[in-house]
Amino acid sequence: MNSIQVPSRDKLILGIMGGIGVISLIAIFMNDDEHHTRFWTNFLHNSVFFTLMALMAIFFLCVSRVALAGWNVGFKRVWEAMSQFLIVGFVLMAIIALGVFFNWHHLYHWADESAVKTDVILTGKSGFLNKYFYTFVGLGILGSWVFFARRMRSLSIDEDSHGDNHFKHYKKMKFWAGIFLPIAGFSSAAAIWLWVMSVDAHWYSTMFAWYCSASCFVSMIALTILLLIYLKNRGYYHNVNAEHFHDLGKFMFAFSIFWTYLWFSQYMLIWYGNVGEETVYFQTRIKEYPILFYGNLVINFVLPFLILMRNDNKRKYGTLILVSVIVFLGHWLDIFQMIKPGALHTAHEVSQHVMPNATPAAHQVIEAGVAHADAHGHVDAAHFKSGFTIPGLPELGLMLGFLALFIATTLHFLSKAALVPKKDPFIHESLHHHV
Repeated sequence: MNSIQVPSRDKLILGIMGGIGVISLIAIFMNDDEHHTRFWTNFLHNSVFFTLMALMAIFFLCVSRVALAGWNVGFKRVWEAMSQFLIVGFVLMAIIALGVFFNWHHLYHWADESAVKTDVILTGKSGFLNKYFYTFVGLGILGSWVFFARRMRSLSIDEDSHGDNHFKHYKKMKFWAGIFLPIAGFSSAAAIWLWVMSVDAHWYSTMFAWYCSASCFVSMIALTILLLIYLKNRGYYHNVNAEHFHDLGKFMFAFSIFWTYLWFSQYMLIWYGNVGEETVYFQTRIKEYPILFYGNLVINFVLPFLILMRNDNKRKYGTLILVSVIVFLGHWLDIFQMIKPGALHTAHEVSQHVMPNATPAAHQVIEAGVAHADAHGHVDAAHFKSGFTIPGLPELGLMLGFLALFIATTLHFLSKAALVPKKDPFIHESLHHHV
């Protein structure tokens, strides 16, 4: 099948979504505190979310290569194209890293050198949590992901022109996939620790990287379903049938349960251990962000579990679209609640350090107006506004902008190669995929 041609109407819609994102970003910047806490947390939130989704696309593709899976070969170009967003993600995370290096923002408490000197915990973590490690090692990890994503895609496309009966290209892809998987497994954990977990610099969890990865993986599956349904409605991917969607639905169902297992295991172990430096993470979210905390479970577990538990719902386009949208938005909220409370606490600490002689009102999160904080930087749940306690319209608008950028990048790369790999050894298995 030839590459796609995106209709002008769809390009216009993506352009409008992108415009909404730009306007939202400007609105957040213009109505922010003097350190632009809300701006930078939203930028970090969306950059991490969509970059990790691109990583999950190439990760699952490599898992399929190593496992000799053939059911998804017919639409694997979608994952290859999604993984190319890592190039954009590298630029986005480079901006965040430069911000750490040159003090453009205050996302991370450990980036304040004067605070580290007076904090035993931050001093103990300074070998890992420092601007040099964040910038050079963090971007080096992301650069390695870009290399493997481009390598796997180039081999796949080259196979269409120079493939033979000796599985030459397939063996090469399997070789590179085998190298990438352990690298991705270890490096993704380090990147998540740096980018997300270190926002709460005094807290740690050995399960956090798994938990965050599962969240982004199921989001990637949800977006894959939505993209495939869109492409089928535009006359492409006739080879993708109800059984392919059934399998994708099973992955979304299974990994929603897996995400819940990780959520519960992390919570249960920390609750049972009852160590103050660990429980503070959940205490903050339960008491001060109850909508995010409990809504997270309802949206990301209860709803997809109850809807997808019925087997034939995994084959119905309408149901899959509904659940995919719920799951995608739910896990976007999941990353939101991972970042916002810790960043709000850091903002309060910065205000105390930078403006020690300011009035008490000035210390309410540096006059951000996003929440009311006590002397410990904790939010009063009785006084909240959109942006930190819950996402506001600008946050939703910015998410639409990033989503448009992700989809536009995916469609761009889909248009540069045939949608269906013609000479993949498993293509016939995928084209005749039945129960």
